[in-house]
Amino acid sequence: MYGFLEQLLHYLDRPHTAPPAGPVGGLAAWRGSELAGSDAWRERLDDAQVAELQRAVATARASARPMRELTAADFPLPSLRPAIDRWRDELRCGRGFVVISGFPVSVWSEDDAEVAFWCLGHHLGVPGAQNEEGDLLGHVKDLSATARHADERLYRTNKSIRFHCDAADVVGLLCLGTSREGGASRLVSSITVFDHLLATEPDLAARLFEPMLLDARRPPGAPTQYTPVPPSCFDGTQLRTFMHLDYYTSVERHPDVTLDDRARATLAAWEEYAERPDVHLDMQLAPGDLQLVSNHSVVHARTAYEDDPEQPRHLLRLWLSLA
Repeated sequence: MYGFLEQLLHYLDRPHTAPPAGPVGGLAAWRGSELAGSDAWRERLDDAQVAELQRAVATARASARPMRELTAADFPLPSLRPAIDRWRDELRCGRGFVVISGFPVSVWSEDDAEVAFWCLGHHLGVPGAQNEEGDLLGHVKDLSATARHADERLYRTNKSIRFHCDAADVVGLLCLGTSREGGASRLVSSITVFDHLLATEPDLAARLFEPMLLDARRPPGAPTQYTPVPPSCFDGTQLRTFMHLDYYTSVERHPDVTLDDRARATLAAWEEYAERPDVHLDMQLAPGDLQLVSNHSVVHARTAYEDDPEQPRHLLRLWLSLA
């Protein structure tokens, strides 16, 4: 289990030699129009796998240990091991995301779903904190009616969220309930966006490998309000991108920070191309769907949504580091 700072340093420790001289391409360089009509990125658990998950939940719950103390050893999944290894490989060196359907959330209590997701995360990688407060399992739902402050984190609202990455190798979302309207999960290949910029605006593509100031969104008076982070790194083979359009642009709220013209133009061009309907892929997660996304090769967003008050949208979120 990683603390927030430990996980952040692991995630941002991206080897870099020099920007690529030509297109990166590869399995992670997909376009939404190529995948929209395909089920290649979808899997469904079979009856035997669901039964194994049910047994594992019962085993973990019988231990009576707090969730944060549970590990893979408390949640045996011997027959699911080949599938879990395949999902990890897809995230690390494939298209960068996978959606698995069939998790029995309709028969699990919320506590059971939390235990199952937490322990499954230990089979995939190392779960870690999602903020400086040490929260390990996030609840993605609209809490705007009871917001703690005007700058409430967007995942706690029903507003749209621009393209961004989370500070971990992988983000997982397990859907417990969906919205009445909207709330599509939007994914884009950062490899595809980079290759386009390299071909059309190489000076802007080069700017991705230079540090940009990232808004830390910390409370007033905190010692660090922003930090320099290059969006992209390339080790000669793999392009790893950390993109956060909101935080790279909101840094100008600090009176001593102004985006340079190339940075501003780069972020605008990146977002304009990523927002093209043929470039990104939209999907609606249904109850029982698990979406796993690499934060190195895929950048994600969310459309605004409207809830059914009786059955609001609710997803569990897990951040994972891979060895």
